[in-house]
Amino acid sequence: MPVAPSFRKNGFTFRQFFVAHDQCGMKVSTDGIILGASTPLPDDGRVLDIGSGSGLISLMLAQRIAAQGIRPQIDAVEIEPSAVTQSRQNIAESPWPEAICVHHADILTWEPQITQPYAVIVSNPPFFSPGVSCRSSTRQTARYTTTLTHLALLQSAQQHITPQGIFCVILPASEGQAFIKLAQHEGWRLRTRVHICEYADRQPHRILAFLSLQNGGCTEQQLIIRDPSAEYSAGYRQLTGDFYLSARSQPSSA
Repeated sequence: MPVAPSFRKNGFTFRQFFVAHDQCGMKVSTDGIILGASTPLPDDGRVLDIGSGSGLISLMLAQRIAAQGIRPQIDAVEIEPSAVTQSRQNIAESPWPEAICVHHADILTWEPQITQPYAVIVSNPPFFSPGVSCRSSTRQTARYTTTLTHLALLQSAQQHITPQGIFCVILPASEGQAFIKLAQHEGWRLRTRVHICEYADRQPHRILAFLSLQNGGCTEQQLIIRDPSAEYSAGYRQLTGDFYLSARSQPSSA
């Protein structure tokens, strides 16, 4: 049954599910929610979520896929033991406990039980180069490219994607541009780039990128999170409206 729309500690309550995240390095954030709400849906319901953390993006995709009358079949790969345990609990308490399988594994060595590639792969990847240590090892793994470099991530996605498949990531603007350049060097084609701005008069602080191994044109888009009155914009509310209990229940950016 869906989680009742009430406040719970150490997590975030959505319309149809609850995400506990106190044991995860990456908390529920605007980044993850934009990615979960924007990722194209596969016709067969199969998705690979790399570095799945709390299970947020997998749960959002399960909700969206199920709403299309398709059975979600999501493989979520996560290396941190505490995040694996917590995400499995989040999924077990959701309306789709059989739709998402959390694999405690390193994506660099993980082998799916079904060898069929995925039409959609999604990742909210680590984005900082190794530097000052975080306050916890789980947050270090979630935010820094020490255990999963962007090159390794791109190569792993390439191993598991269909020829026409879409690989979706969200990154800070500067890291996102570098990621796209690296992806293109590795044979990927940029199909959609969304410049995400906090306000219309500010520079983009995030880039949402859809990549494919198939040739094709690139669409440039923009998403403004807040209007001039500091309320969430109509575009952002339209994108995320199926998930939030109210416009004021939304989390802060990562």
